[in-house]
Amino acid sequence: MVDTSHEESKTLTIILTEGPYRSQYVEMAHNIAESALNNGYGVNLFLYMDATHIPKKNQNPHSFPNVGERLKHLIKKGAIVRACVRCATARGHACDKTSYLSGVSITSVYDIPGWVNESDKVITLSG
Repeated sequence: MVDTSHEESKTLTIILTEGPYRSQYVEMAHNIAESALNNGYGVNLFLYMDATHIPKKNQNPHSFPNVGERLKHLIKKGAIVRACVRCATARGHACDKTSYLSGVSITSVYDIPGWVNESDKVITLSG
């Protein structure tokens, strides 16, 4: 058996542009992120464009898994989640930060290049 306890953790960044409940991209991002966390990766998730709807509190979908609850689970497991301030503002979320789940930062799109540069793997899920 190989001792990997001294190795640095790898980082996966996922950039998601699709909103909830209209495609499988959100579910795919969640599943990939959860698998990466379970395998010792650090996970960054950047929500861009319609994906800024995902961390909205009090979602109540009847026929779909609740993406907000799934995102809370990822945050509790250590995922770092940021949402684009311009995209969130355009969709009515950034002006009232209380509408977002705890643990989601509303930041600049300019965070993406830094995350990409620091990541071992980058996945973009976009329609």
